[in-house]
Amino acid sequence: MPKMPHRMWVTLGALSIAFHLWLVFSGLIPNLISRPLHMALALPWIFFGYNNEAPSRRFSIGHITGLVLGVTGICLCLWIAWHQSALGDQYGYLSGNGQIAIAAGLLIIVLEMARRAIGWPLPLVALVSLAYAFHGQHLPGEFGFTALPLKSILGTLTIAEGGVWGKLTGISVNVVAVFVIFGAILNAGEAGQGFKNLAAAAGGRLRGGAAKVSVLSSALFGSISGSASANVASTGAFTLPAMTRLGYPKPLAAATEAVASSGGQIMPPLMGAGAFVMVELTGVPYTGVMSAALLPALLYFFAVWIGIDAYSRRYKLAAMPEELIPETRQVLITTAFFLVPFGALLLGMFLAGFTPQYSVCIAGLIAIFLLLFDNTPALALNNFFPRIASLCVQAGSQIASIAAIILCASIIIGVLGITGLGVKITSTILAGSGGNLWLALTLTAFACLILGMEVPTTAAYVICVSVAGPALTKLGLSPLQAHLFVFWYALLSTITPPVCGAVFIAAGMVQENWLAVAAKAMALGIGLYLIPLAMVAEPALLQFDSNTLAALLAFVKTAVALTAISFGVILRINLLIQLVVVATGVLILFV
Repeated sequence: MPKMPHRMWVTLGALSIAFHLWLVFSGLIPNLISRPLHMALALPWIFFGYNNEAPSRRFSIGHITGLVLGVTGICLCLWIAWHQSALGDQYGYLSGNGQIAIAAGLLIIVLEMARRAIGWPLPLVALVSLAYAFHGQHLPGEFGFTALPLKSILGTLTIAEGGVWGKLTGISVNVVAVFVIFGAILNAGEAGQGFKNLAAAAGGRLRGGAAKVSVLSSALFGSISGSASANVASTGAFTLPAMTRLGYPKPLAAATEAVASSGGQIMPPLMGAGAFVMVELTGVPYTGVMSAALLPALLYFFAVWIGIDAYSRRYKLAAMPEELIPETRQVLITTAFFLVPFGALLLGMFLAGFTPQYSVCIAGLIAIFLLLFDNTPALALNNFFPRIASLCVQAGSQIASIAAIILCASIIIGVLGITGLGVKITSTILAGSGGNLWLALTLTAFACLILGMEVPTTAAYVICVSVAGPALTKLGLSPLQAHLFVFWYALLSTITPPVCGAVFIAAGMVQENWLAVAAKAMALGIGLYLIPLAMVAEPALLQFDSNTLAALLAFVKTAVALTAISFGVILRINLLIQLVVVATGVLILFV
């Protein structure tokens, strides 16, 4: 029987789930009510010492300040929600010193919330942006601007919808939260085992079978987790021991898991919350973003698969032993635990024409019903309530973590809008590239890599696309091309040194030198570097819904190119032949 988490966290998680589902079914709720309440529900998870078992009983300075900030933040959020009608009439301009204190308090709490959730880098970027908003008038040249009133800056960021309560927070409240709840429901039951069983049955009997199982299970699990780190920790617990036990070199085993797990953030439907942000920023419907992202994501996993095949030839890696491959009956039973809810989600969106939020709620209800059963299949009433408790805690904590990131990133986006800094950086990119698209793409890719080293992928994407996206569209890219290009390159830092989070986790799990793992990961994950360029060279690759035949032809062409490049980079053959094979792949990719 699953272990029951502490009832405080179960209650908070259930309250968070109920609130976000109520928003889906209740109709239009004013943004200055729903968004502050979203933050209020997230604050306890960040500030009250969440540890999955019991409220912390420590009385350190950090614990005391956490309680004070958490309670203060909840009160301020409730104040905003209660006075939303009057605040809406102020048009983002604060009235009196009391409101200035409230606004300053909110910003401080949001910054500290993000720091406790993910560390210093993102809050530091937000602090720099705030410093620019307050003192940018002293800068010379085009980056200076006319001084803005303090009440206007703070008011726009805290009582209007141009900062903390802006579009990004709206996405977190209205869409991301319900998909996180859906993922938590699937994880609480037998769906995770279904991913593993299906992957083992499909890839286990092939050359390098254990590594290919890692790719398939990560692709499946990543489609609901949307987190490279969570993917490594969950699927890696199963695949890494299997690979090392079968004699895989440890750097290769860890690299395979790191690269495969990183693909979860580009795999529809969640894409690490990036899909929903993209919908809001581009105006493209969710189904359009999903269809555009699907073929590139499949190409990514195809490239990893090909790379594993090349390494399997190089190291003579065999298939998995037959005893480790589940029986067909068990595969069919456990697959149903995720296939049925996923099928309901897709049918709701693509056939019934429901909104993504409404569709995922229906799929979630079906998934909850399936929690009554185990993989026998038989009724598992003893496990049902522990599973419900587990999903409440998982959903509540994940919603809070995403909220902390989104709220902090919203400060940066708000400052870009208030000061016009985004337009100025866009002009700088255009001037620096001399109007050359590929040079602008290179500058953007480098910026994404640098920023992605320090902040989560979605936040890095939002910040980069806010300043570089307009420049890329002015140079000829469609909005969706520009956004997907930036989103993919914001993911580079998961496998690219010096800061490569997925590599660090996987290397630690097999106790191997992380640089050796990173070298293998970059070779296996070569698609992450090349596929965004293919999106630019072959725009049809993103037109699966509107020009299916052209998209499939572009898919095949790119797949052939990636095959040649992967084999040329990984196989140890005559150097001249390697160079010819890689050069041929590059020509196919770009010509």
